[in-house]
Amino acid sequence: MFQDRVLSGMRPTGAMHLGHYHGALKNWVRLQNEFPCLFFAADWHALTTHYEDPSVIESTVWEMFVDWLAVGIDPAKATLFIQSRVPQHAELTMLLAFFTPLAWLERVPTYKDLVERHAEKGRDVLTYGFLGYPLMQAADIMIYRANKVPVGEDQVSHIELTREIARRFNHLFGREKGFEEKAEAAVKKLGARKAKLYRSLRARYQEQGDAEALGEAQALVSDVQNLTLGDKERLYGFIEGGGRMILAEAESLLTETPKLLGLDGQKMSKSADNAIMLREPPESVTQKIRKMQTDPARVRRSDPGEPERCPVWNLHQVYSNENTRNWVLQGCRTAGIGCLECKQPVIDSINAELMPIRERAAQYEEDPTLVRNVIQDGCEKASDLADETMRDVRDAMGLNYT
Repeated sequence: MFQDRVLSGMRPTGAMHLGHYHGALKNWVRLQNEFPCLFFAADWHALTTHYEDPSVIESTVWEMFVDWLAVGIDPAKATLFIQSRVPQHAELTMLLAFFTPLAWLERVPTYKDLVERHAEKGRDVLTYGFLGYPLMQAADIMIYRANKVPVGEDQVSHIELTREIARRFNHLFGREKGFEEKAEAAVKKLGARKAKLYRSLRARYQEQGDAEALGEAQALVSDVQNLTLGDKERLYGFIEGGGRMILAEAESLLTETPKLLGLDGQKMSKSADNAIMLREPPESVTQKIRKMQTDPARVRRSDPGEPERCPVWNLHQVYSNENTRNWVLQGCRTAGIGCLECKQPVIDSINAELMPIRERAAQYEEDPTLVRNVIQDGCEKASDLADETMRDVRDAMGLNYT
């Protein structure tokens, strides 16, 4: 049992758009107020598909961080860092590779689809690094012993793979030499009263399968202040009759997020030129939405339409309240309102949402060293956490010999 900790990351793609905001960033801002959070730029992951032109990564990393800070991600609450600045990610990936079955990686549901998708774009991704992409994702999570990962439903399989790898590691290497003796010594450190209670709860769980006893024992260990992290991990493992729990088993943190489509009704993307950027000027937002295609049945102002066939309706579902949506449904279907009238509430709402983001971004655009200082500090914090994990991993695998 480990301290609650959230980890998430993005490939560096430069400036963010509303799809990124509603799909992930808005949720990150909420999570930073509930859990310790780490958010990172996955620049090594970007190399799995863009290894032939890595020069674009540097500028896109900093642009992305500006938007993260502008939407309200607070460095005082969350740790922001760059993946490649914490080389322990690569070390753990390599060590995990020695015992992760090849079949586990080949069965990842998205693997074949992604290979075909990139082949259509003329990219050769049949590489060792691309096949091992999910393994590095697992290392990204486990290096911080993160146990909560915000993902969409299409990424749940990746988290389950991470859990399987953590279980395999703990099974193979959690049985450290003299584990029982060290665990018994840790029990004594609880003090006589708590040690007696711990043994009683352990017996209830192991002999009767009492899940409530397991939870009570874990809470008991968690609350003790004078134990080292290693001793706590031994006691957690000893409760369940196994070995020391070295790597955490992460769980998917599924959250409902509104599906915000692009200006053409398709997935929002900069490459598709259908996106509204988070730092988009108000006049540009207005112009883009005014030019959006609407229901083709509304050739003339007097023609009735159907909002379900109109890309603007998706924006209303995200940005408008129930009264406004009812006004749109009634007005469009009866030709009581024109398309420009229908679009105006969306324009107003999006510009209102983006105004504070633009204002916060301005300070980072004017002084880029502010962003670099935040990330430098975050990289150091992340590296310290990664060092703790790697010391335990090396020790468990017998690599701390002198």
